[in-house]
Amino acid sequence: MKDNITPHNYQISVRDRRERNGHNSFLLWFTGLSGSGKSTIANVVEQKLFKEGIKTYTLDGDNMRKGINGDLTFSPEDRTENIRRIAEVANLMIDAGLVILAAFVSPYKKDRENIRSIVKDVNFVEIFVNTSVEECERRDVKGLYKKARAGEIKNMTGISAPYEAPENPDIEIRTENESVESAAQRIAEYITPKLKLNDE
Repeated sequence: MKDNITPHNYQISVRDRRERNGHNSFLLWFTGLSGSGKSTIANVVEQKLFKEGIKTYTLDGDNMRKGINGDLTFSPEDRTENIRRIAEVANLMIDAGLVILAAFVSPYKKDRENIRSIVKDVNFVEIFVNTSVEECERRDVKGLYKKARAGEIKNMTGISAPYEAPENPDIEIRTENESVESAAQRIAEYITPKLKLNDE
């Protein structure tokens, strides 16, 4: 069946959409343990961009798993498929001319490298929300760590499943030493040059 797929050439290009929007499109990928502050920081960054007239959309672990990835578990194989699907959705949204903010634990280095290859390196900004498991467990916003300690949740990243920290992220946020507002401002400043359209 794959041999019978022929891409259709549409007349409106990603360049056209970016020019209409007045800014570049790319993916901000927030990775870190559950409870690290990924979604909180992404939310503040999106508000800042929105106020500047940037067209954005946020993809979040919870909203994706309730919909398009509702059939997946938290096994290593399904985690990989979860991230692959999210990357493909993000890639379509980049083509639509949007700045995408994606907040996912994404514990495996190979999966994050796969995102980079799907959306292309130039469209990928990796943001490591570096919060210790002790601090995440102290916050335990969703009560997941308590359940994991009680054996009610298997494959809990940081407890019974590994987290492979990024070695060279574009931005590293240490939430135990930096406020949400300060982190969001730093990210906004970092991507300001990236938002500008280049002459192609």
